Amino acid sequence: MKIKTILVSQPAPTDERSPYHELARKYALKIDFRPFIQVEAVPGQDFRQERINILDHTAIVLTSRNAVDHFFRMCKELRLTVPETMKYFCVSESVAYYVQKYIVYRKRKVFIGKQSFADLVDVIKKHKEERYLVPCSDIQKGEIPASLDKAGVKYTNAVFYRTVASDLSDIKALNYDMLVFFSPGGIESLKKNFPKFKQNGVFIAAFGPTTAKAVVDNGFRLDLQAPLPEAPSMTGAMELFIKQQAKKK
Repeated sequence: MKIKTILVSQPAPTDERSPYHELARKYALKIDFRPFIQVEAVPGQDFRQERINILDHTAIVLTSRNAVDHFFRMCKELRLTVPETMKYFCVSESVAYYVQKYIVYRKRKVFIGKQSFADLVDVIKKHKEERYLVPCSDIQKGEIPASLDKAGVKYTNAVFYRTVASDLSDIKALNYDMLVFFSPGGIESLKKNFPKFKQNGVFIAAFGPTTAKAVVDNGFRLDLQAPLPEAPSMTGAMELFIKQQAKKK
């Protein structure tokens, strides 16, 4: 079966050089983009009920731009002044760069992992005296608290934002050859928005083991799990899969 139409459950890329655009041009594909999940802020009033004092902590662990935005939003809502001595441990350079939107960047305040959370934990282990706050969503990856527990550091997980299903009621039917997902929340949104959806010949691609597990756990057939050893990106894995399908009669 040749793949001609694909729905990617993420916002459309703004860069014209995106690998998705290149993939579409190369194989004459129609690729649509639509976020299946969205982020909602936890109100400051709700957060107060958790009895977590942000200023009891000396360091913030930031795993995404959402975490950055919602940490500083919450501080503003609670009328807290973050001390200049606060340290920020960022999962990647892009997250660290994004922190500059809110603070004056100083190397002694910002610590950076290479890319994965495991890399960041290696940095955190060198600063065991800090009291860490981890702003997260309600569907935080289990790897994060497990890694911090193993590292033996003092930390507090705090839900600053929630991941909820987007309203996809304007999409009448999923008339695509392939659906592409990047989080378990995307699969939950599929179930919520399209309760009568039957997979049949529709291919489902998932990025990462937790998303792949959610596909199977929700009764769907997993056709493609990225990353692959020979294709670390979703678009690379999709290209291999598209070529394989094109060869089949």
